[in-house]
Amino acid sequence: MPTDWQVRLADWSTISDQKAIKSIREEVFVIEQSVPVELEWDELDAQCLHCLVAADNGKPIATARLYQDKKQAQIGRMAVLMAYRHQGVGTLMLNALLEQAQQNGVKEVSINAQTTAIAFYQRLGFIQFGDEFDDAGIPHYKMTLKLGHY
Repeated sequence: MPTDWQVRLADWSTISDQKAIKSIREEVFVIEQSVPVELEWDELDAQCLHCLVAADNGKPIATARLYQDKKQAQIGRMAVLMAYRHQGVGTLMLNALLEQAQQNGVKEVSINAQTTAIAFYQRLGFIQFGDEFDDAGIPHYKMTLKLGHY
């Protein structure tokens, strides 16, 4: 796994961070996965803690967000540019958000995982439950992770 990824928390209110987040999510979700643009953006972005990963040249290559309400949290909008997948970028980003949630006192984190990504989240301790559901034309499952076991 490369050690030159730069993982950091991002600020949605900062123009440069917002531009990087939007660029990645538009490429992955809107263009690659055909998610309608009106479904990609919501009011939660301004309330979430975002994470960005950059390559060693500074190019933003991945993003995700953490939404927290009291003691519950949900990670979403996990997006890694195609050329950087299967190299550990998603794991680094997810671990950074899980660490932040734990520091915020969260006991359990949920995620609506694309069905094709179930094994990735299971390797990190998430447990799948419920029936498959459709989100923006993509099959998903709800998964949770108790942070005491993280």
